[in-house]
Amino acid sequence: MLVGLVLGSVLLTGCTSTTTDAPGPVPVTTAGASVAGTPTPAGTVTAPAPTGSAAVAAAVVVGPGPSGTYRVQAQPAPGTCHYRVLDAVAGSVLPDPVCTPGARNPAVTPATLRTTICRSGYSSSIRPPERITSTEKAASIKAYAYTGNRRVVEYDHLISLELGGDPNDSRNLWPEPNSATATTFTNAKDAVENRLHTLVCSGTITLAAAQDVIASNWTTALAVATGTSS
Repeated sequence: MLVGLVLGSVLLTGCTSTTTDAPGPVPVTTAGASVAGTPTPAGTVTAPAPTGSAAVAAAVVVGPGPSGTYRVQAQPAPGTCHYRVLDAVAGSVLPDPVCTPGARNPAVTPATLRTTICRSGYSSSIRPPERITSTEKAASIKAYAYTGNRRVVEYDHLISLELGGDPNDSRNLWPEPNSATATTFTNAKDAVENRLHTLVCSGTITLAAAQDVIASNWTTALAVATGTSS
């Protein structure tokens, strides 16, 4: 296309923040919520997510694309990436825009939609093997200082494969926390990705629009892409 809570273990904003270890729960101030978590880096930052036209990503880079010989990709240094927490209970969390801005698959273009993401089985055919992603996920979890339940945190493509996201560029992958009650990887972002995929393949919205909005803020992506937000 991730806890309980957990999300007190993450700070907000970009990779330039500095942190120190704290011995007890630290409240993390989010957009409209305060979450008390487990022992975590100290500090609080308020960072409301962008909405409307401001939610569109400034730029999404192009990754290396699919490969028949995937290799483990280097991840950001431990503790240098910070989540943007919108709603910890619901699992509405955005990645660090510096560490994980998103990356496009160069094989997916408006001209190739029918032979790539709009063809059944394409996403599965380019997905890196678990022996690669499991190693990357462990390093990415350290980069984001995630301390929650690893069984429900997904090593997720920010721009999903079905929307033309790069399959193994570290800039397009992050450990996505799930909601507080989750027992699997399945989460609200998956439904957004599926709907955007349908809109792209039906010609309702452009590929670039779908990629931009999901990379910027998946929680408002559908509203922005369909013009139903302010």
